[in-house]
Amino acid sequence: MMNYELKSRLQAEELRNKETVRILSLETSCDETAAAVIENGRKILSNVVFSQIDLHELYGGVVPEIASRAHMEACDRVVDQALREAGMSLQEVDALAVTKGPGLVGALLTGVNCMKGLAFAAGKPLVGVNHIEGHVSANYLSHPDLEPPFLCLVVSGGHSHLVEVSDYGTYRLLGQTVDDAAGEAFDKAARALGLPYPGGPRIDKLAEEGNPEVFTLPSPKTDGRYDYSFSGLKTAFMNTVHTLEQRGETLPKADLAASFRRAVCRELTAKARLLLEERGRDGYNGFALAGGVSANRELRRMAAAMCEDLKIPLFMPELHLCTDNGAMIGSAAYYRLRNGELAGLDLNAMPALRLV
Repeated sequence: MMNYELKSRLQAEELRNKETVRILSLETSCDETAAAVIENGRKILSNVVFSQIDLHELYGGVVPEIASRAHMEACDRVVDQALREAGMSLQEVDALAVTKGPGLVGALLTGVNCMKGLAFAAGKPLVGVNHIEGHVSANYLSHPDLEPPFLCLVVSGGHSHLVEVSDYGTYRLLGQTVDDAAGEAFDKAARALGLPYPGGPRIDKLAEEGNPEVFTLPSPKTDGRYDYSFSGLKTAFMNTVHTLEQRGETLPKADLAASFRRAVCRELTAKARLLLEERGRDGYNGFALAGGVSANRELRRMAAAMCEDLKIPLFMPELHLCTDNGAMIGSAAYYRLRNGELAGLDLNAMPALRLV
């Protein structure tokens, strides 16, 4: 009897020449259990997300043990629903994909083990996907005309990166945060204002009601020209809040949120603009946003203004594809599968996995 690894390699070779390839994908890196069926890396046949926000809101952040247990309960359910909504059986999909990292180790292990079991039982090829590459690939689903090379700003709770996407699966890191990521800074600022978890979206919503000119926050300096730093900006914001509290003043929360949001988004777009101006934008097919913070309204407005000024196309994922989802994992997996990059049954979680 042919072993699983050999069989999956032979199937992957056949899929390279197949006109339509459908991938069942699973994402469990943090606090969303998400499954999807994706066609040719560009078309969503189904996309199911089970959010754990209600479970973690009580604790003000994600509790890894609770997240892992919730994934265990939800994996089979979201996979079944994704297949139903796509009108397919497990045997009818061509390959399976799963997030292998980065993320919470217990959460990742739950998804990896689930999909390894399904892949072995169904005799289907399995692809392990980098979560950050998934966020970048969300743009292919929202913009089927997008092709590399392009520059991508990846912004999430743990990442703030300027990445050159040279080709499918080929990346070059040009700038990164040297301390806090933008999403992490938003969460900490939200906590200082007494806003519930998740902090980033709450700051964004409240900021729409405020005046960003009320409070002046500093522009952090970094040794790397295209690197980011949000720790000092966060500290300056905390000091402003504490000063107001010590004076016994009522916190103008909307103005504080708006001022902080403007400062963070200013830094994100300023470094991207500097890179595009200094390195040239003619070699790129566009500028893209990716990651959970790419749903931030101020960031999207600033990116649009920057790209209009620089005469470069802007690509942003649809809002439902900015946060963690299975569709983005299926899109990234398609191009890895085309390159013959498969995972064996020894696939393991890689919580500290890097994109570059």
